[in-house]
Amino acid sequence: MKNILVPTDFSAESHYAFEVALMLARHTSGTVTLLHVLEAPEAATANFSTFGGPVNGGELPNSTGSIDQIFMLKLMEATKGRLHALKNEAQALAPGVPVEDTVEVSRIGNGILTAIERHGIDVVVMGAQGHGAMENFFVSSTTERLIRLAPCPVLTVKHQQAQFEVRTIVFPSDFTTDAVGAIAGLQQVQATFPNAMVHLLHVVSGTDGLTTQQHQQAFAQQARLTNFQTGVITAESTSAGIEQYVKQVKADLVVLPTHARSGLSRFLQTSIAETVATHAFPPVLTYHLA
Repeated sequence: MKNILVPTDFSAESHYAFEVALMLARHTSGTVTLLHVLEAPEAATANFSTFGGPVNGGELPNSTGSIDQIFMLKLMEATKGRLHALKNEAQALAPGVPVEDTVEVSRIGNGILTAIERHGIDVVVMGAQGHGAMENFFVSSTTERLIRLAPCPVLTVKHQQAQFEVRTIVFPSDFTTDAVGAIAGLQQVQATFPNAMVHLLHVVSGTDGLTTQQHQQAFAQQARLTNFQTGVITAESTSAGIEQYVKQVKADLVVLPTHARSGLSRFLQTSIAETVATHAFPPVLTYHLA
């Protein structure tokens, strides 16, 4: 996880992700690439107020170009200025961590996927928003699409992290057939954080805890995990059980394997994946099952 991409819309949440990415890059001796996606003129014009209008509040200059072209040039200039400010901030927050910046002109999801391929990204670190119902819908759908289509792991950050020292990892699963495909990704996570304790968690609604623990032990043996604990918790819903357990062990990271086609594993329904990725959790890392 050395080549890190941080999509930013200059919101507080994307800044939280930027801070986590810098701490992760310092831990892995990696690099950070800041990405802002400018939408096509038709979409961007509707969001012009997000960037505070023309640069420095001035009027658009006379030009033979179209209004859309002038607008995009000014928007690009303002965007590069804001990215440059973040790079300067990174020098103070994480001296020695290389930080680059790039801009894609595209739809948001497509722009992120293009940048992943173009820059050979190992992991995407992105902020998760969502406060009202409509806002949550749009953010969750973007996050879900990226989780489903990104060829690399996605680390979702919602809240500011005073530090990102991963000592406790929660890995929720049902530890059945699908779980075998999660082993390679989990091994990579443990290699990145070799001193972290991995909690293999199963959320149950009945009394099958003993059988579950046997499956967890078999999974740990197959994955050759050396620093792990098994956990079984009873809850009304999977997301509620994960949240309860995460608080109980004071987890620093939640790791969720997903299917590439749907963006979720058989164990996780859409609503659960979105809740875990955008709720009041520590950072959540998703990756595709092998």
